[in-house]
Amino acid sequence: MTTQELATSPHGPGRPGPVDVEQAEAALVEHYPRLVRIAYLVLPPSLGRNRRVLTAHALVQRSLPRRRVSGGGVPVARRPEDAVDPGYAYVRGEVLRQALVAGLPLRRPALPRRAQLPPLLPHVWGLRLFPRAGGADELALDQRLSALSGPARAAYVLRGLERQGDPEVVRVLAAAGVPEADARAALGEADGVEAAGGAGAATLLDSPEFDPCSLQARPTDLMRRRQHGKAALAAAAAVAVCGTLLGLPGDGWGRNGAAAPSYARNPAAEAALDPEGLKRVPAGFWQRSTRRDFSVWPERGGLAGDRALLRRALAVWARPGGSVQTSATPGTPVGPPMGSPQLLYAGKVDGARVVLFHDGLRAVRYAEPAAGTSGAALDFARTDGADEVGSSALVVARAAGNVRYLTAPWVRETAVRDLLAPSKEPWPLERDADGLTRALPSPVAARGCTVWNALQLRDAAGVRLLTDLGELAPARLTAGPPTAPVDATGEEARTAWAGTACGLTAVRSHGVRAVNSWRFAGQRLPEGGGRAAWLCTRAETWRGTGGRALAQFQASAGVPAALVAKAEETPACGVRDPRVLAGVLWQAKSGQWYVLAAGSEDVASLTTSGGVVGRADGRLLALKARPGARADLRGTLKDGTPVGALR
Repeated sequence: MTTQELATSPHGPGRPGPVDVEQAEAALVEHYPRLVRIAYLVLPPSLGRNRRVLTAHALVQRSLPRRRVSGGGVPVARRPEDAVDPGYAYVRGEVLRQALVAGLPLRRPALPRRAQLPPLLPHVWGLRLFPRAGGADELALDQRLSALSGPARAAYVLRGLERQGDPEVVRVLAAAGVPEADARAALGEADGVEAAGGAGAATLLDSPEFDPCSLQARPTDLMRRRQHGKAALAAAAAVAVCGTLLGLPGDGWGRNGAAAPSYARNPAAEAALDPEGLKRVPAGFWQRSTRRDFSVWPERGGLAGDRALLRRALAVWARPGGSVQTSATPGTPVGPPMGSPQLLYAGKVDGARVVLFHDGLRAVRYAEPAAGTSGAALDFARTDGADEVGSSALVVARAAGNVRYLTAPWVRETAVRDLLAPSKEPWPLERDADGLTRALPSPVAARGCTVWNALQLRDAAGVRLLTDLGELAPARLTAGPPTAPVDATGEEARTAWAGTACGLTAVRSHGVRAVNSWRFAGQRLPEGGGRAAWLCTRAETWRGTGGRALAQFQASAGVPAALVAKAEETPACGVRDPRVLAGVLWQAKSGQWYVLAAGSEDVASLTTSGGVVGRADGRLLALKARPGARADLRGTLKDGTPVGALR
């Protein structure tokens, strides 16, 4: 028996459903190297390798829709490990369409189309870029591809790189603007390449020879560039003189009003960068305070008195140089401190000197090598409004796939729990006197999803479960209805998370504050296939916007849940809209396909239209369907309000 999601695989035959701009952008970012490789292979080699590289990047970056575009309704499902957003199929189609247009000859008096012109962006001055050279087999394949027409190259790439069959290749080419007769002729041309190079020639498409994201650089014509540089310098000097004269203040304000010059000394700004002015909370103060957040964390660490280190950390925070590796969670400002920040920690960890600050809005981590100051790193994470649980721990260091946490002073015990093994007992996680844990493998650095180590904390109020999602502040894990979630430490909650934990990769590095897993329905599968579970996982962010909801289908206990739909900036599955509706295409052991759907408790009836037409009273639906059928799913609440499927 197989379970499959309502998502279009990059290798699958389904048409995408309605695609939002955000959905397409997420697919573009996730599959950017693959899309650029497709564009590079389809573009005509006559452009030259430098222009092909830049044009391939430009075509992919111009493939986002300007607004929501319509497609099919419920696309063919694929295995969980193959699933991507439906936006991938749309973006890939746009890339193919533009690449085929770029290969058309220019005809007068018609104006050239945008794809036929050299790209304005991206643009590289003074260098020529081209992929790394391959071997004799790659060179021979490139020569054979150069002899093909644009549609034939596209057909060969869809077959070899995307693993698509001939009917799907014809459909994709037709969607990209190629007449059906020409698409079938292109398949015949592609057959000639396979006959000449052998059936294994297509595997060479993954070679670095055709990877426009891994590049070599060489200079352009140096003498001509020197002549152009002199002319540009003279023009820039003339513009600077004219701009200075025009910008002098007369009877009115200058461009910056009453502000001081850019490099003027400002007493308040200088005070914020003085290590003597750092806020330092004494140990034990949190026990007398009515608050439980970062503001009552005491200063800790063996280097808390190192004034030189603290001065460097504050200076880099205010003015990070070009060699500083800077990162920030979405929606987090990266400017200098707003007044003197609070010192949380300064110490030596895993061969680096680490400093943690907090300024009321952000947690800031500065790190430099213990042997010097080159290669410093600066990380920002928004933490405003953190409660007792949200301020229980911060990430201090990441090294060799491991992570270390600094825990709050009110945390009594720390342990590690594998989310994928709900019946396994947690094992203790040692801490030093400062509350710094020993290193443990981070789930975001692991290859695959066989173990998901979560941090289990015990405080006076109970047991909490946090997980690393690649940011300074770990995310809290809860389970249950959105209106009454509880910490995911009970047996039922751990069982629910065992099937959905691998889906946390979809909200990694997204500024997530808390993630809740809600089992909103259970359904008996047709033909005695057992009992399935429907879950909705919602991630809330520190910034308030950008929350994500993931609908998942678990065919049986003990197997990972399949992602069937996801949405961003939606109140579904949250406290403001505690309801959800989702569907999936599922195949029974007999080979019969079914459209399955489920809604939350307030859903009174379900209907499908399009490729599968039917209706069911209640919040569960199971209808026979043809392979590859697409259906639109709608529901009605008990008060008569219509509701659509999560997407």
